[in-house]
Amino acid sequence: MLLLPHLGADPQQAGVLLALVSTFAGNLLLVGSIANLIVADLAAKEGIRLDWRRHAITGIPVTLASLALVWA
Repeated sequence: MLLLPHLGADPQQAGVLLALVSTFAGNLLLVGSIANLIVADLAAKEGIRLDWRRHAITGIPVTLASLALVWA
């Protein structure tokens, strides 16, 4: 976010791009969002194992579908 003014892009478009990329990161990677890590930790305390593979099973298709919608 601190680098946005130095990218030379339109500030409004840069903000939208930052929001989009951070959303995709949270969908794609378990460590892409602190909320993912909190949920994984709370699930582990309840005996539910949420690891990289289980997150990827849902995260990769969701990210690809989201990218397809944005691209279209």
